[in-house]
Amino acid sequence: MSAVLIIARLTVAEAVRRRIVWVLLGLTAVSVGLTTWGADRLVSLAREAGRDELTIFIGIAGILLLVAFMFSFVLAMTAAFLGAPAIATDLETGVAQAMLARPIRRTDLVVGRWLGLGLVVLAYAAVSGLLEIYAMDAVSGYLPPKPLEAVLYLAAQSIILLTVAVLLSTRLPAMASGAICVVLFGLGWMAGVFAGVGRALDAGPLVTVAEASRWLLPSDGLWRGTVHALQPPITLSGGGDAANANPFFAPTAPPPEFLLWAAVWTVIVLALASLSLERRDL
Repeated sequence: MSAVLIIARLTVAEAVRRRIVWVLLGLTAVSVGLTTWGADRLVSLAREAGRDELTIFIGIAGILLLVAFMFSFVLAMTAAFLGAPAIATDLETGVAQAMLARPIRRTDLVVGRWLGLGLVVLAYAAVSGLLEIYAMDAVSGYLPPKPLEAVLYLAAQSIILLTVAVLLSTRLPAMASGAICVVLFGLGWMAGVFAGVGRALDAGPLVTVAEASRWLLPSDGLWRGTVHALQPPITLSGGGDAANANPFFAPTAPPPEFLLWAAVWTVIVLALASLSLERRDL
């Protein structure tokens, strides 16, 4: 365990040294500043036009959902391109051979890299997500019902992609691993949309396939948790299959069994990454 923690600490230090953390924080400040300014102007103009506060809050909630969707892609790509070179670069540069010549297991290297990068991703998700939510609250007065829960779902979604990237990095070059992760994330999100539309159109087989894909890659199911946590309660009273087809509407949070599966899925994929590196010739 001490080797895992040392590798995790070195991984975080490396991200800071390479200015990855500072670039992410800078981009967050710019995006939060621009979206907050836009929301402030929108609210001011709406109030000058005599719009009631409920209508304004629903509008701000819609903008916040759109921003969360943008952040979900940013977090996914960040996780993918942090995890993709995690092992691949160590193998290509010979760092892995030097480290593993010492009493360090290959599993320690995989888990340590994953843990360090996971901490970076979690910190970025927490800072960017909560900063955006509370900045919107400051200019509009609208605070989502479950802001912390929304951020946790976003963070969990990025950890899913990070884990896949680490697995791929044990076998593929960094660029290929990152590209595959981004495509998988997009396909997972599209499968969720197909599931909702298929349910609205009563397309049973399509719904079954799309729902199964959510269990194969839990990222879209976690995105639905983010949506549910950000929605104003008044919008949850609507529904029906037609409403469920909307990728920005979630009448319920992910069930506990799905969240448990997401955690188990992460452990399984991380174990596969360790096994893949164990069986690779260095």
